[in-house]
Amino acid sequence: MFTGIVTHQGRLLDVRGSDADALRTLVIHVAPAIDGAVVGSSIAVQGTCLTATAIESADDGAQYHFDVVPETLRKTTLGRLAVGDTVNIEGSLRVGDEIGGHWVQGHVDGVGTIVEVDEGGAEGDDWCVTVSVPETMAPDLLPKGSITIDGVSLTVGEVFQGPDGGTRFNVYLIPHTLAVTTLGRAAVGAGVNLERDIMARWVGHHVERYLAARG
Repeated sequence: MFTGIVTHQGRLLDVRGSDADALRTLVIHVAPAIDGAVVGSSIAVQGTCLTATAIESADDGAQYHFDVVPETLRKTTLGRLAVGDTVNIEGSLRVGDEIGGHWVQGHVDGVGTIVEVDEGGAEGDDWCVTVSVPETMAPDLLPKGSITIDGVSLTVGEVFQGPDGGTRFNVYLIPHTLAVTTLGRAAVGAGVNLERDIMARWVGHHVERYLAARG
C-alpha cells in the first residue's frame, strides 16, 4: 500500500530486454536512497507497484532493479519509458506512517491521455491538467474524489464529456506538486497511469453486483 505522496524522483539508467512479450528489467537511480527499502520491497514507480529485485549502492543514493512482466508493460506506461526519463517514486507505507494522500494500491486501472494543460495566470504558479480516461474508469470518477496520476495523489476537479464524446476530468496542481513530481513536465498527448479511488471502486462495484443479482 502507498499514499500517493511522492518522496523521490528517479532517473531511468537502463532498460534490459526490449521484447514486448518478455520480461523487462528497469534500472533506476534514486537519490537519496529510499529509506528502509531492501531487496523484495514494494516500491511505486509512476504509480505502479513493483518489487525491488536488486539494489546497488551509489555515491548519492542507490540503483534499484525492477523486473516488469509483459502484462504490466501493456497495461501501464512503463513500457514506453526510455533511458534518461524521470519517474515518480514512493516507498511502501509502514504501520504508523502518516497517510498524507489517500489509500493507493499501486494497481493501475488504465492509461489516460493528457489533452490540455492550462498553466494558470501570468506567473504560471498553478496548473489545471485535463485527462481523457478509458470508459471503463468513467463510472468511478467523482468530483472532489481522489485519483492517482503517475503515483501522485490528487483531487478530481470536474468530470465532463469531451468533444469526442469520451469522459474527461481535470485536476489542479499547486507549485509544490509541479516541483517535486513529474507532473511539472506534463505535456499534451502524454500517457499517464491512473488508479481510481479504492473506496469508490470497491463500493461501486459491490453495489453494481448486488443490484445485478437482484435483477
